[in-house]
Amino acid sequence: MRKLKNKELKRLDVAGFKATEKTPLIVVLDNIRSLNNIGSVFRTGDAFVIEKIYLCGITATPPNKEIHKTALGATESVDWEYVEDTLDLVEKLKQENIKVCSVEQAEHSIRLQEFTVLPNQKYAIVMGNEVKGVQQEVVNHSDCCLEIPQYGTKHSLNISVTTGIVIWDLFKKLKF
Repeated sequence: MRKLKNKELKRLDVAGFKATEKTPLIVVLDNIRSLNNIGSVFRTGDAFVIEKIYLCGITATPPNKEIHKTALGATESVDWEYVEDTLDLVEKLKQENIKVCSVEQAEHSIRLQEFTVLPNQKYAIVMGNEVKGVQQEVVNHSDCCLEIPQYGTKHSLNISVTTGIVIWDLFKKLKF
């Protein structure tokens, strides 16, 4: 078995990415502090051809050298927009008939593996601050909360890891 060279992977260029059909999935970053986490979310969003990333509150925006270190150019392919207030954005997305799912440990949260996507439905996942999580007001206005079950001693995962798990799970359910 031999590792493939990059040119053998036949990846899209930025123009090809912009033109391809997107996964009906939006990521909302709610007050993310770490520039590396932001860059990682862009890179994962590129890998699964998500529609858009919204950067809210204190979340930094490209161009930024620290974001670029982990995004590796994905800020050029994945559409993004800065919105100051996450709650305002959530209300706007819901008015556009987009189902908003906060990724949070909450009463009545749905385990990720038990979440069923609806056909022809677009979803937005809200990812919260590294310390405080998704703002309570945003949780209150979400259509649901998704939770990744955990069985060890820690009560949370890194936001970029969590985003990767959730995007991969929803990608499989939306595309296959």
